[in-house]
Amino acid sequence: MATQAETFPQIWVPRSKFLEWVLTTNHKRIGILYLSSAMVFFVVGGLEALLIRIQLAQPNGTVLTAEQYNEVFTMHGTTMIFLVAMPLSIGFGNYIIPLLIGARDMAFPRLNALSFWLFIFGGLVMYSSFLFGGAPDAGWFAYAPLTEKAFNAGMRMDFWSLGIALLGISSTVGAINFIVTDLQLRARGMSLARTPIFVWANFVTSFIAVFALPALLAAVIMLFLDRNIGTHFFIPQAGGNALLWQNLFWFFGHPEVYILILPAMGIISEVVPVFSRKPLFGYMTVAFSTVAIGVISFTVWAHHMFATGLSDVTLYFYSADSFLIGVPTGVKIFSWLGTMWGGKVRFKTAMLMAIGFVSMFLIGGISGIHLAVVPIDWQVEDSYYVVSHMHYVLFGGAIFGLFAGAYYWFPKMTGKLLDETLGKVHFWLMLVGMNMIFGPMAVLGLMGMPRRIYTYPSGFGWDIWNLLATVGAFLTALSVLFFLINVFVTLRGPANAGNDPWDAFTLEWTVSSPPPEHNFDETPTVRSRRPFWDLKHPDLADWKHNR
Repeated sequence: MATQAETFPQIWVPRSKFLEWVLTTNHKRIGILYLSSAMVFFVVGGLEALLIRIQLAQPNGTVLTAEQYNEVFTMHGTTMIFLVAMPLSIGFGNYIIPLLIGARDMAFPRLNALSFWLFIFGGLVMYSSFLFGGAPDAGWFAYAPLTEKAFNAGMRMDFWSLGIALLGISSTVGAINFIVTDLQLRARGMSLARTPIFVWANFVTSFIAVFALPALLAAVIMLFLDRNIGTHFFIPQAGGNALLWQNLFWFFGHPEVYILILPAMGIISEVVPVFSRKPLFGYMTVAFSTVAIGVISFTVWAHHMFATGLSDVTLYFYSADSFLIGVPTGVKIFSWLGTMWGGKVRFKTAMLMAIGFVSMFLIGGISGIHLAVVPIDWQVEDSYYVVSHMHYVLFGGAIFGLFAGAYYWFPKMTGKLLDETLGKVHFWLMLVGMNMIFGPMAVLGLMGMPRRIYTYPSGFGWDIWNLLATVGAFLTALSVLFFLINVFVTLRGPANAGNDPWDAFTLEWTVSSPPPEHNFDETPTVRSRRPFWDLKHPDLADWKHNR
């Protein structure tokens, strides 16, 4: 009798590890692919940042021409927003979310793989522009009329439009997958009120992406049509409206801030309780504040447009709304501080990164409140004060939060603990370096230095501050180098983490490190917000005290 293998032969089987990774639909492998690819782009974007700072280190810099500078700062911003911060968050979500909720994979594994490869192709399309006459050069925000064919000949912005479209589709597809996974695949007993905050953050972020990204997709499609088909959506001379681009872009752009920052906030809400040895203070308040941020984020986009001639009523509304969104954000900060207060805090690198997130994001948030005041905004608009604010929020916030996640979950992904000494060197260099970059930028903005200029004359008092920012950029780059060395050395070393190195609370730590292909032998049953704590401490289990 013929065997099953002879009766139903496999048509084609991957014969190499490389093809297994290329063709994988497993959420853990896709998560690692996202994380490693985004780190490559992070290095590229960081090198672009160093070129910018070298050019501006002293007056009348000659390292880059005006055209080269425009290309570099455009690709730096685009890379860090779309090819680093977003995919790093998606990578952590891909790897950790199914483990956190007790699932065996994402809801749509093949859709998950499609999302990753669209991300890769989108990045390659944009960077291939360097081979075809020059990179995009109109800023990561691509304001009209700087993108009009008459002002911007060649294919630069066409590459940008197509790349952004691919990245937008990738993120939308991935967001839909996360929403279904979060809703449908939670373990038995895991109600929304027992769901880890990182899952809440991922869920709200995914809804924001589904509603915000179509505006960006519509904008880049119209831009491509304007440049290649002869339409004139954004061309005032032909009856179009340049401000239409700003409205569409910032309708996406301000929610995008929370697409980047909410996953990092979710990571902090997992890390701080574990290293404080306490449950998260005000769990439901944090969960509802996450939802509030998601809703309000869609109502504040025009505060990026205060200098465009909006009516007084419009200015009042968006100014008030910009203050309002600080309330749920403040709730989270007080929750993290309340969790640490009275706890047995362990200052591991993951916890240091979390504390760095809270302090740096707070600085960025306060400077954002300044920009919500219309007269202040008019004074510092298009100055380096805005650059400082944005980087304190996105680098001091998102990047610190993502590094906290890296140190926290690396042993789960690999079975190996990152070296704590190298980790703390990484943290302190990055903390000092980023403040040396972005603190002086705030001073430069108040002194009147415009953003997006490729050189400046001496005699304005800007010289020392720019030099200090450049030194800080190299310190920050050195800190990332320490992280990469740490990862490389650790991966070559023995497995030393065990399954639960942090004495953690949630389901991902109940399985081996790294987890098996199928994650769980059987679907877990959850009876509290700290299900693994219940297993380890049955006499102290949360559910016994919260009936």
